[in-house]
Amino acid sequence: MGLISKSLLFILSIVFLFTNLTVSATDYSTLVYKGCAKQTFQDPSGLYSQALSALFGSLVSQSTKTKFYKTTSGTGQTTITGIFQCRGDLSNNDCYNCVSKLPVLSDRLCGKTIASRVQVLGCYILYEVAGFSQISGMEMLYKTCGATNVAGSGFEERRDAALQMMENGVVSGHGFYTSSYESVYLLAQCQGDLGDSDCGDCVKSAVQRGQVECGSSISGQVYLHKCFISYSYYPNGVPRRQSSSSGSSGSSGPGGPNTGKTVAIILGRSSWSWICSNLFDVCKKSAEET
Repeated sequence: MGLISKSLLFILSIVFLFTNLTVSATDYSTLVYKGCAKQTFQDPSGLYSQALSALFGSLVSQSTKTKFYKTTSGTGQTTITGIFQCRGDLSNNDCYNCVSKLPVLSDRLCGKTIASRVQVLGCYILYEVAGFSQISGMEMLYKTCGATNVAGSGFEERRDAALQMMENGVVSGHGFYTSSYESVYLLAQCQGDLGDSDCGDCVKSAVQRGQVECGSSISGQVYLHKCFISYSYYPNGVPRRQSSSSGSSGSSGPGGPNTGKTVAIILGRSSWSWICSNLFDVCKKSAEET
């Protein structure tokens, strides 16, 4: 092989390597779901817009140094409460890169609504104008179950044992847990201000929902208001997850779940309007087109 050919092969190898790393990092920005209040705020004086802009600025700036932050902006009726949270295995740089995209995404997907929640694979952002009706921490916001069924072959037993391990692990991990057990990849996280006991109860409720709703599906994700869980079964063994460009995590497991058909959950309170109601790819496409 000539020198030029060898050099070309080397360059292509480097390009391939960095392309894979880039894809791994940007996977965190894949839209999971969005929730938008039906009501928009009346803002003739621009006070709401100013408060929301200040809130987003504060949340994004804090994402460089912490993975969970809750704050308020504005005064009186224009007070807005906001939260962001990143996955526990993201680096500070990955967390910032994830959160910094969400204010624009929230505006594009929901507009100037009195409440909005946008969840991507690596993080979420939430804001509520003062007086917005609160929902239970156990309220199911969204679920998705893998299209492939793997009934029999001991799958249910493996899954249930893995989920039990996750229920215990998220408590001892103080709100975040990721691992694999018997070819089942596991991920669970609670809202950052939730105590260990309440976190355990929330994850237990999410697990029960997943077992019932997803049955023998090869994977499942369940998002409650205060926590979420994700599990995926890999019959040939859990693949190693490629680290992001900043080396955020050395844990094994894929970057995202083995997703199939998506089911959007409509909340009991009429304030929320859940828009993604077909396939996961459709929801993702809607975010990319806006």
